Amino acid sequence: MHDEGTALAAEIATAATTEEVAVAHTTADSDTHSDSPPVDLTTATGIAAAVQNGSISPEEAVGAALDRIRARDRKLNAFSLVREEAARAEARMVAERADLDMLPLAGVPIAVKNNIDVAGEVTRGGSLSGSDVPARDDHPVVRRLRAAGAVVVGLTTVPEFGLWGVTDGPGSITRSPWNTRYSAGGSSGGSGAAVGSGMVPIAHGNDGLGSVRIPAACSGVVGLKPGRGLVPAEVGLDSWGGMTENGVLATTVADTALMLSVLADRPDLADLETPQTLRIGLATGAPTPLTYVDLAWTAAADKAAASASRAGHIVGVAELPYQGATFALLLRWLGNAAREAATVPHPDRLQRRTRIHVALGKAVLKSGLLRPSQVDRVEARLLDYFERYDVVITPTLATPAPRARRWHSRPWLANVLANVKFSPFTPLWNLVGWPALSIPMGLHPRSGTPVAAQIAGPPGSESTILRLAAQIEATHPWQRVAP
Repeated sequence: MHDEGTALAAEIATAATTEEVAVAHTTADSDTHSDSPPVDLTTATGIAAAVQNGSISPEEAVGAALDRIRARDRKLNAFSLVREEAARAEARMVAERADLDMLPLAGVPIAVKNNIDVAGEVTRGGSLSGSDVPARDDHPVVRRLRAAGAVVVGLTTVPEFGLWGVTDGPGSITRSPWNTRYSAGGSSGGSGAAVGSGMVPIAHGNDGLGSVRIPAACSGVVGLKPGRGLVPAEVGLDSWGGMTENGVLATTVADTALMLSVLADRPDLADLETPQTLRIGLATGAPTPLTYVDLAWTAAADKAAASASRAGHIVGVAELPYQGATFALLLRWLGNAAREAATVPHPDRLQRRTRIHVALGKAVLKSGLLRPSQVDRVEARLLDYFERYDVVITPTLATPAPRARRWHSRPWLANVLANVKFSPFTPLWNLVGWPALSIPMGLHPRSGTPVAAQIAGPPGSESTILRLAAQIEATHPWQRVAP
C-alpha cells in the first residue's frame, strides 16, 4: 500500500463527525499534489471517484469501512452480519476489473438489509422461523450493485418480517446514532443506523409502510422509496401485494440519486439538474383525527417548504385526501403478514407479537375485506390533488421514534399503537405505489434526534423529487454523520 493510499484510508476510518468535518475533503501530500483537487472520502460519489482515479484502492475503502463498523456498531447494533473476509476478497476482485475506472460505485462499501438474498448468506428477515440454508444467488438489486463496483460489507438488522416500525429482536436492539436511548426506526433500522453513524456511506433498504423513510428520518439521512416498477422488487411474497419497493439510504441527495440510478439501471437518474418551477403542496395536517403531530415535525416540513420557496418554487398549503387510506392500509398490513407467514418452514418460532398479527391477518383474508377498489378510490383522489401540484411536502414522522427497548417482547397492541402513533405519514405512498423521499431538516429540541420532511409525487416523479431535494439540501445543509 503506497503512502498516499494509507493516508487516505486512514482518513476514511477516522473521519470526524462534526458538521464541518463530516463534509470535509481530504487531500494527499501537499508537497507533491499542491494542485490536486480535494478528494471526498465520506460519500459514495467521492469514494468511487477516488477509486476510479487511483487515489485509493477498493481494498482500502472497504478496509476502512470494516474498521468503522468494528469501532461503532457495538453501541448501535446496525449489523446482523459483517462479511469481513468475504468483503475483503470481493474488494480485491473489484480492483482487478478492467472497467474499474468506469464503475459508478467503484469500491464503495455498502450495507444490504437482511431480507433480500445475498449469495452465500442466510436471508433471515429478522426471524428464526425461516430456512437456515444460504442463498444460492444474489437478489437482482444486489447483482446490480455488485456489477456497479459496490462491495457488500454486511447485512443489516431488521424486525421480524419487516413488520414493525422499530428494529429489535432477541439479543439485539438497534439504536439511533444520535441518541441511543431511542430506536433507529424500522424496518430498515439497521441500514439507517449504519449510514447515519458513518459506518458506510450508502445502504440498501426496502419500504412497505415507510421502512426506508422512517429509519432515514430517525438517523438523519436521506431515504428514498421509488415508485412501483422502477427497481426490481421481489421482497417477500409478491412484494407485499405491490406495496414494497427496494430503495436507498444515504447521507447526501447526490449519493441517493447515484445509487437509485444503479438499482434502476437508469444512469439518467443520477442527474441533479435544477428543476423547472414546481407547484408544491404543503400538507402538515394529521392523516387521522386521532393522530398528534409534534410541532418540531411540523416545523421540519415548513422549513423544507420555505427552502423550496426561496429556490423559486410556488408553495401552497393544501391538505392531502387521506380518506379511506388508513382502513385499507391496516387490512393490508395484517393480510400481507399472514401471506408471508404461510411460506416459512418454522412458524412455531415466530415472535408472539407476530403470531397475533398473523392470526388477525388470516381472519382478514378469509373475510374478503381486501378489495382493489379501496386503493382505486384513494388513488383517484390523489390524482385529482396532483392536477394542481407537482409534488407535496409533509412531515416524515409525527413524533420522535419510540424508546429503544425490547419491543418484540411487548404486547401486540403496544407495538401497533407505538408504530401508528409516530409514523402516520409514510404508508399512503406504499398503498398507491408512488415515490417518496425523506430529507433531514434538523434536530428535535427535546430528544436530540433528527427531524425530517417527506417529499412525494405521482408515478414517474423520482427525478423531480430528487432535484428538489438537492435544492433544499443546498439551502439547508445538515450534519451528515451523528456525533
